[in-house]
Amino acid sequence: MTRVAAGFERVAEAFTRQLGESGALGAGFCAIQNGVALVDLWGGHADRARSRAWAQDTLVPVYSATKPIAALTLARLIDTDGLDLEAPVASLWPEFGAHGKDALTIAEWLSHQGGLPGFAEPIDTALWLDPPALAAELAARAPMWAPGTANGYHPTTWGYAVGEIFKRASGRTLGAALREDVCAPHDIEFWIGLPDSEHGRVAEIKRPSRLPDLGPLTPIKRAAFLDKWASPDRGGAEWRRVEIPSANGHCTARALAQLMSIYAQSGAYEVETMLSARAFGALTQRRRFQDDLVLPFKLDWRAGVLGNNLGFFGPDADALGHYGWGGSCGMADGARGLSIGYVTNAQSHHLMGDPRAVELIEAVYACL
Repeated sequence: MTRVAAGFERVAEAFTRQLGESGALGAGFCAIQNGVALVDLWGGHADRARSRAWAQDTLVPVYSATKPIAALTLARLIDTDGLDLEAPVASLWPEFGAHGKDALTIAEWLSHQGGLPGFAEPIDTALWLDPPALAAELAARAPMWAPGTANGYHPTTWGYAVGEIFKRASGRTLGAALREDVCAPHDIEFWIGLPDSEHGRVAEIKRPSRLPDLGPLTPIKRAAFLDKWASPDRGGAEWRRVEIPSANGHCTARALAQLMSIYAQSGAYEVETMLSARAFGALTQRRRFQDDLVLPFKLDWRAGVLGNNLGFFGPDADALGHYGWGGSCGMADGARGLSIGYVTNAQSHHLMGDPRAVELIEAVYACL
């Protein structure tokens, strides 16, 4: 049974129409305002054979929409463990300082300024499923540009360094801390590192029919996305199990909206403070705002989450959010106390601003 608050029928109508369009499969969409679900929708099919209905508890990988959740989990260490985002990564992880990376700050890494969006030379792709080994490989590599001088989206490498920073600062893994401290106590169905007991709920993914438009190709863009060794083998059981804070969050749409509500509530979840004002400010302040070396956009990077200069997160210029490969999206509007999660297993080729998510977000605003 889906939930639609009075006056938000337009959102449900758009969601249902999208599921009936050519190429659609399954999806979920949830919008929460000040702790109240305005819409909580799910439908379609959880498998490519269309034999399994998408259920309320169907989980789906949200790829890079994992990043803002990982970022807020890391930012909690500002309050609990004295983490300083302005400190060099190498102050916690000395090996990372090789090849001129010694001055790169944690905040600069979080805002995609590290110069390691991928690997210029081949690596064993099995390393992607061994986060400590992949992190060590990152530490040993030379950056593709001078760290801290430009932003270039790090689609997957971002999370391996974030996970290593988290572990060195706290002694725990990021996925375990997210589950133990935030998700389990509040019954939020979001995992970074999915236990085997939940694998049966995961939707099958239908890959995009064509590649995204990255603009003129460069070695940096190839390393980030296109080289044969540029990404893990996604979708298998081992990929689900390991913690990849940049790329393999598994959740429902409601869970994504619940966690993004921490951004909408300036660091609070319902009545509980998750981030102090100081930590929330460090997480969300603008870190870099210029043309990206990997994505074909001018991007407003915060410490792991994006500003809304492209208008993909609704009409409020101060909204924050992030898209994931194939269309998933989490966003938050602090002025309205609004957070939204969109998940799907029918991936599109859009890098950001998937038209399905944009239409549903705009429909919510039209009903407010």
